[in-house]
Parts: sequence; structure tokens; C-alpha cells
Amino acid sequence: MTYSMFDGRLALLQRVLPSYRKAFFEALAARCTNGLFLLAGQPRPSESIHPAGSLNGIELTMTRNLHISQGKSYFCWQNGVKRWLSESDPDALIAEANPRYLSTPPAVRWMHARQRPVIGWGLGAPGSGAQSGLRARFIHQFDALITYSQSGADQYGRLGFLCERIFVAPNAVALRPSWQLPARPLHPDGKPTILFVGRLQPRKKVDTLILACAQLPERLQPRLVIIGDGPARGELEALAHVNYPRTEFPGGIHDEALALWFQAADLFILPGTGGLALHQAMSFALPVIAGVADGTQADLVRRTNGWLLENDTVADLVNMLAEALSDIRRLRKMGEESFRIVRDEINVERMVDVFLAAIEQASSTIKGRK
Repeated sequence: MTYSMFDGRLALLQRVLPSYRKAFFEALAARCTNGLFLLAGQPRPSESIHPAGSLNGIELTMTRNLHISQGKSYFCWQNGVKRWLSESDPDALIAEANPRYLSTPPAVRWMHARQRPVIGWGLGAPGSGAQSGLRARFIHQFDALITYSQSGADQYGRLGFLCERIFVAPNAVALRPSWQLPARPLHPDGKPTILFVGRLQPRKKVDTLILACAQLPERLQPRLVIIGDGPARGELEALAHVNYPRTEFPGGIHDEALALWFQAADLFILPGTGGLALHQAMSFALPVIAGVADGTQADLVRRTNGWLLENDTVADLVNMLAEALSDIRRLRKMGEESFRIVRDEINVERMVDVFLAAIEQASSTIKGRK
């Protein structure tokens, strides 16, 4: 069922406001009759997150994030959440379902004291033992949950959250394409271009990509473009200089300038974790190779439009790249399927539909408790 509008005031509690969420937030705001109110703070400098800047049709409040500890063990407290809720007076709240965000439980209690629904939005709930117990207690405070993949939904279900209150919204960063299918020549001039876009850090496995390209037969060796910045950039540049000098590092590129690189590429690859740029690449009719990572890639990458890299070894990636680059005609057909998936199945508009359905269901749950 498609819900065209939310007839109320909606609040979104976010730790940070990345640029890749701009299209989604604005599309969601356009379907809230009485406004969308968003609270967010600044990322840590080490995260290299490009902020969204201004947002159309959204009441944005910036706050201070207090990050406690470092690395994967950090926690975050956001100042002024209750004051923001009091001023925005929302009919429903969407908050990130991350137990490390310490401001969320007080926000949930504020909403529930007024008999208003709260929807959690998260990747899922991996882990076991004591960690599972903590996650279960955290997620059961929500009236509904939204996750990016069926694997995430299954994880929530195993923690005892009712399946009928779990919604799957495949992770989308691109609107339904308003343009025609991009035309690419059947045989690219010179070498085909492989594109990577993301933060340069070890978990992205960019080193594996560089070494795999170096081990391809000479006739298949591509132009390799690595877009992004991060703590591993210097190390990766040194690795490429020795092993694969055809690698280019343009740095961090965003928005319209990034679109030009998508248009010029022949194949997009994310060998490690992450995957938001994957969806954007598909909107430009690119076939894709992606690591399995957190499970969200499985909804986007199919046999008809790309390859899922089950093992992140150099040898496995060499074989996959050789298969992809040896048949340009097939590669173009797979790119057309990527474009169709984004146009017809997985896009920001469909993601908004799922969020509105979750709000409707959570609102009904709250009403049933009265």
C-alpha cells in the first residue's frame, strides 16, 4: 500500500546530516502536510562526512554532538533534544536505531508520555550474547522499525520484535531518474574505466581493487579512478604507484561534478563495506561489483546487473573483473538493468513510501494502546 502524505508534523533525529541524504529528506518533507523538523549535529573530523548544507522545505536545527570515547566503542549525546521536541511538537518521531546514541531513549520517553509514535531506523541488530540483550531492550522501545534489508529485518525479528512492525526500505540515495538511459559506446575508446567512490579507509578494501587490476591480463587492464578522501589515501597512492600506475586519485568530489565521473565510467565497484554510492552509480546505468558487507547490497546487486563479491581476496576479484571486462556488450546490458532497478524498484520515492507506511502503522499501534 502506498501512503501519499503524512497528515501531521514529523520530526527526524539524526546524529549527522550527510549530503547523500539530502534528496531523501527533501522528498520526505514534501509529503508531510504540516512540516518536517530535523535535528542534527556535526560529524567528527576523522569521519570526513560531507555535510548536506541547506535543505528545502525542512525546519533544520543544528545542535552540538558530544562524542564519548573513540572508534567503534564511541557513544554520542546530543544537546537540546527535549527542547527541540517541545518547540517542534511533532506528531511522530523517527530516530536512528543505534544504541550508541544516548539521546534517543529520553526522546522516546518524551513522545510516549504524549502518546505519540516513535519509529526506529537502522541497519539491523547483529551480535550475540550480552550484546543481543542490550540491543533487544533498546529496539523494543520503538513502535515500528525500518531497516535497509531483509537480513536486517530478520535480525530484529530474532530479537523478538514483531515482524508486522518491521519495514524494509532498501537504501536509496537517488531519486527515480528523470533522464533517459545514458548512451555509452559499445567499445570504449582506449581502456575501460572502473570507478570507486567512497571514504578511503581499510574496510573499503581499495587495496584489493588496486592489486586485482594489476594482475589482470594487459588487454583487460582498465583505467582505475578512486574518488574520495580519508586516512588511507596516502598508503593507497603509494601502493598504486608501485603496483598499478594507471590508478587516478581525483580526491573528494560531490554533486554535479561527481555525476560527470559516473557518466564517464564503464563499471562501478565497492569491494568492501558501505554501499550508498552503489545506488547512485546504478542510476547512471553502471553495472556494479560489490562486497557482501552489511547485507543491503543484496537487494541492489543481482545476477542481471552485477556481481556480489563473496570473498574479498585479490584472486576472487581478479576473476570477477576478468569476466566483467571481457564482454563489453554484456556489461552494457547489465548497466541497462541497473538503470531499470533504480527507475522502477529502488529509489528515494519508494523509500519514502515505506517510511510513511511505518509511520501509519506506528500511529495505529499507539492509538490501540489508548
